Amino acid sequence: MTKKRIVVTGMGVVSCFGNDVDAFYDALLAGKSGVSLIDSFPTDDYITKFAAQIKNFDPGEYIDKKQARRIDKFIAYALVAGKKALESSKISLDSINKHRAGILIGSGMGGMEQFSDGVETRLTSGPKRVSPFFVPYILTNMAGGLLGMDIGFMGPNYSISTACATGNNAIIAAAQHLERGDADLMICGGSEAAVIPMGIAGFNACKALSTRNDDPQGASRPWDESRDGFVMGEGAGVIVLETLEHAKARGATILAEYLGGGLSCDAYHITDPRPDGEGVKLCIENALKNANVTADQINYINAHATSTPVGDMAEINALKKVFSNREKISMNATKSMIGHALGAAGGLEAIATLMAIIRKKVHPTINLKNRSEGIDFHLPTQAEDLDIQVAISNSFGFGGHNATVVFAPYR
Repeated sequence: MTKKRIVVTGMGVVSCFGNDVDAFYDALLAGKSGVSLIDSFPTDDYITKFAAQIKNFDPGEYIDKKQARRIDKFIAYALVAGKKALESSKISLDSINKHRAGILIGSGMGGMEQFSDGVETRLTSGPKRVSPFFVPYILTNMAGGLLGMDIGFMGPNYSISTACATGNNAIIAAAQHLERGDADLMICGGSEAAVIPMGIAGFNACKALSTRNDDPQGASRPWDESRDGFVMGEGAGVIVLETLEHAKARGATILAEYLGGGLSCDAYHITDPRPDGEGVKLCIENALKNANVTADQINYINAHATSTPVGDMAEINALKKVFSNREKISMNATKSMIGHALGAAGGLEAIATLMAIIRKKVHPTINLKNRSEGIDFHLPTQAEDLDIQVAISNSFGFGGHNATVVFAPYR
């Protein structure tokens, strides 16, 4: 049976660089850091006082004003990114079969701020003062649920939560629905809003975050010998996937092609990756097999590369087991500029990968002054032209969850 071809026809972001995909990628190409001292809450007692936070978020006309005040920010980010992705795909909602259009937007943490505020309300004011929206707005599936209500898509709609692998998991699952014939079109990706007191405190408690408070913009430094943890980010990255047949029938502009995806589990530790990289190796091999491409066809990797002492080299160890033509592969770390957006990372980095394919230009990894030994991939430290043949984007999450997606120019 011939595998259905899946194409990308739309993209939408909410990021520390704003809500426009071109502006987002322009900032990445320029090597701009979106990291700053946190100003949304007092950080005097916090070990880490900075993040790649979204400032002055304005949902505009994409969300009803009353609803925008109520919902958790992770839902708001998903609604804006999802509608902007739909907008960029130039889909006429009146001309498609909404029974065959679905939504799969995941979140690693869900409505953390709503949960934290709700607990505080119960403790200080009693159970009767807890909001009737408390339960709905903490649920990870509510981002896709509300988007479905707004645009009327009645196809597959649910969320996936695999920590920092969430965005890629969602893209892979959405593509599987298209391949199986469950839908003609899927909106998919991830959303997260964890730059809140509990989010920073929690990740500080497990010693995951950088504490470079004297140099926030230099704190996220993947592959650098002096890296000391990741920088918290937030936002949403959402893409529109369609079967090639459906996209061509409606005269869509095809941005790139989704070739496949792979999954695996480290089965090792709740937060640390397997040092030998075996789980990630399996994941990438599964992705290449699913995409029907060979390792020597890959010439660009958007790495997971969070800037943690253990994680960065575990990924490198895995990649070295898969790829022998390493000096011919350009690899970069989007997180060096936008931090680690957890469940949204896969969606945002998929868009960075797609924009690299479209623009034929890859962004730098910033703050890479003294690279760790044993990395023989090409790591651009400024924007470089690159005619991408086939690209992969990696995402790995607490719990040992690994997910890799494969994209290529549409031919």
